[in-house]
Amino acid sequence: MSDYFTPGQVAERFGLTLDTLRYYEKAGLLRQVERAPSGHRRYRTDDVELLHLVRCLRDTDMPIARLRDFAELVRDGDHTIPDRLEVLQSHQHHLNARIAELRERQDTIQHKIDHYLGVLAENPAPDERPLTPPGAGPAPETVSAGEGN
Repeated sequence: MSDYFTPGQVAERFGLTLDTLRYYEKAGLLRQVERAPSGHRRYRTDDVELLHLVRCLRDTDMPIARLRDFAELVRDGDHTIPDRLEVLQSHQHHLNARIAELRERQDTIQHKIDHYLGVLAENPAPDERPLTPPGAGPAPETVSAGEGN
């Protein structure tokens, strides 16, 4: 396993564009990226590990400012672990509340789907209904005996 990764490798691994990766650097979510002797940017394994967590937190709607604070805590060392734990627990609480809210919305949507399915079962769609108006008797045969079917 390589000790360094190119921007292209990191972007591909996380499904990011190079512009997004640069944005994360400029936003302070990653530390100053090292440069190879050739001048090309390269990421260390711990940069990639932090980016994995940053993506997880961002994908679960943690604001960039809060992500930046968290990343600074990580960069400041192990003495910040209690603070990092508080950030993650707070975010987890927010996420649990959001999931519960989404489940309620999902239940409402499912209830409406079930309602509409019931209505359709009782009242077929217009193209599935008989062509005769109610009370007019059976529809006249349009195909003479022996034809069709």
